[in-house]
Amino acid sequence: MKVALQMDPIGAVNIDADSTFRIGLEAQARGHSLFYYTPDRLAFSDGRVLARGWPVTLRREKGNHVSFGEETEVDLADFDVVWLRQDPPFDMGYITTTHLLELIHPRTLVVNDPFWVRNSPEKLLVLRFPDLIPPTMIARDLDTIRAFKAVHGDVILKPLYGNGGAGVFRLDPNDRNLAALHELFTSLSREPLIVQKFLPAVAQGDKRVILVDGEAVGAINRVPQSGETRSNMHVGGRPEPTGLTPRDLEICARIGPVLREKGQVFVGIDVIGDWLTEINVTSPTGIQELERFDGTNAAARIWERIEARRAAG
Repeated sequence: MKVALQMDPIGAVNIDADSTFRIGLEAQARGHSLFYYTPDRLAFSDGRVLARGWPVTLRREKGNHVSFGEETEVDLADFDVVWLRQDPPFDMGYITTTHLLELIHPRTLVVNDPFWVRNSPEKLLVLRFPDLIPPTMIARDLDTIRAFKAVHGDVILKPLYGNGGAGVFRLDPNDRNLAALHELFTSLSREPLIVQKFLPAVAQGDKRVILVDGEAVGAINRVPQSGETRSNMHVGGRPEPTGLTPRDLEICARIGPVLREKGQVFVGIDVIGDWLTEINVTSPTGIQELERFDGTNAAARIWERIEARRAAG
């Protein structure tokens, strides 16, 4: 198949951690060709969805992990699969790419389905499952947020459309910074904030469960550094091997059919203790760590599902 990767600059990726790189390697191993471009090089012109980029060959060789062919402009409707894989923030630029890619999907299979990526951002899709998540508020009004904090005491405050642990604050019962943080966030954006009850179980880790076409294939645990609330690997969280608990499987059984129905082939959910906190559909990570820890080749599972979908027409 002809496969296009819409992603952040490929030359800068960590080849031992980046999920898109692993997906690309697996595609090559299965005989598919790769074309790479960045989101700023996506365009609509005269009824066509175009991208300017390069044919690429990937290899697991640090400092020499990608070779580029000649730069060219392509019509993405000529491809079998396009991967929507740039990292958030989930801003209007990101949303615009989902609108453009929706014009070629499903004739060209866009993974994950751009309509449902746009309508299911990580911190909002979980709201469909209120019994699976900790006490959660989406709000912008300071008095409303204060009232929530007064009830729950120890809370996490973060941007609604952020990623990678950026802008995540723990406000314990003695904290005096809520008003100042609210002022800072609202001066930078018109978006609401998300507030969740703090879960002490995060000290034992924030589990990333990988789902492929709605089915759990494995998990890794991300343990925060000493003195740190955030467990994201982008900010120093330590990945560790872990298994799937009965509660993890219960959560996956509830959300899996919804993800499958909405064309979310590769998803990473976050579970702290017994609670679902995020459903990551934009650019989830974790498959390389999972493969190193227990040998589970999630990239192969992903491609098996994609190939089956293409074969079914």
